[in-house]
Amino acid sequence: MADLVDLLTAPDRDAVLAALSAEGPASPGTYLDGTPLWLVTGHPESLTVLTDPRFGSDPTKQSRVDVAAAAGLPEDVAPYLMHTLGAYDPLDHTRLRRLVSRAFTARRVERLRPRIQQLADELLSGLPDEFDLIERFAAPLPIAVICELLGVPAQDRDTWRAWTDDLTAPDPSRIADGARGLVAYMAGLIDRKSGQGGDDLLSALIAVRDEGGDRLSEQELIAMSISILIAGHETTVGLISQSVWLILTRALELDDVEAAVEEFLRHSGPAEIAVLRYARESVELGGVTIQAGEAVQVVYGAANRDPRRFARPEELDPSRADNAHLGFGHGIHHCLGAALARAETQIALTTLLRRFPGLALAVPADRIVRQPGIRRALSALPVRVGPS
Repeated sequence: MADLVDLLTAPDRDAVLAALSAEGPASPGTYLDGTPLWLVTGHPESLTVLTDPRFGSDPTKQSRVDVAAAAGLPEDVAPYLMHTLGAYDPLDHTRLRRLVSRAFTARRVERLRPRIQQLADELLSGLPDEFDLIERFAAPLPIAVICELLGVPAQDRDTWRAWTDDLTAPDPSRIADGARGLVAYMAGLIDRKSGQGGDDLLSALIAVRDEGGDRLSEQELIAMSISILIAGHETTVGLISQSVWLILTRALELDDVEAAVEEFLRHSGPAEIAVLRYARESVELGGVTIQAGEAVQVVYGAANRDPRRFARPEELDPSRADNAHLGFGHGIHHCLGAALARAETQIALTTLLRRFPGLALAVPADRIVRQPGIRRALSALPVRVGPS
């Protein structure tokens, strides 16, 4: 029986993903707290779990897995951290997605492209010959973008980033402090912005809350804002840095940056597991019977390498055309910020490689350390710029 912790702590995640897939498209495993669940690694089986109404996402409608406790979140603030869009079922999900989508529009994201480019150019100016790409570029770029998009003051970045770091700490007291700090901060920011108007996303969400009728509740507004703040930078930091790692270690030439980003998402995307699903009734899936109430964990990282769906799945092909990866999920829970993450990564890679065509690792590849946790991420990525 596979333990999900093995994947989240393994120095070689690819080996663990291969081992999970070898167990079959759906196999028994255990969650972070040891609770039994089903691990789904097959691509078609994952699509079924992500789209079939026989599987739900709302953790409050099941009793097998205490997700908040497994994450170390205290009861008083757990709802603000757990009730993201991914943890709602229709009709609540339909209502929230519609309300948030009114503020988080494709037009708003497209208007950000010139600003993303400006930020990328500024961050790459005046760098030393050697630097940590994550610290100096891959992290500050999406952090600046999501802060400006959401309307979070620049001077508060270090504060809320410290709290988000606390959420993944091994010390339960740090997790509690981080969770409470984030909730209190966002509630205060919303209070300060209320009635002020503004062109940022948070002001738009506040307007949705205040207009009456089918609206956001105060708890939903705080939870949604925290979710956007965290998800809006963490995944993109991982995607940019992991993409550069692949480019440098495999000497890749990017003829089509858009196609390459999709392949990076498929092959080594930062999101390797989905939000837990729960069977609402007995379901036959991948040769096994999942009983009503049992928890199901889709493993994106394995499904994205299913040979039944992808030719040569272990091969990294930046020009791959047929690329129906699950890097941003699928179905009604497809990532709301996918367009923003794509835009940031495309601009980041294009600008970085144009500015530093001789970019190379500053240390041997085997000295690059990966972070444990639910996302595939590097701890640091030391690089040297080489000749201009």
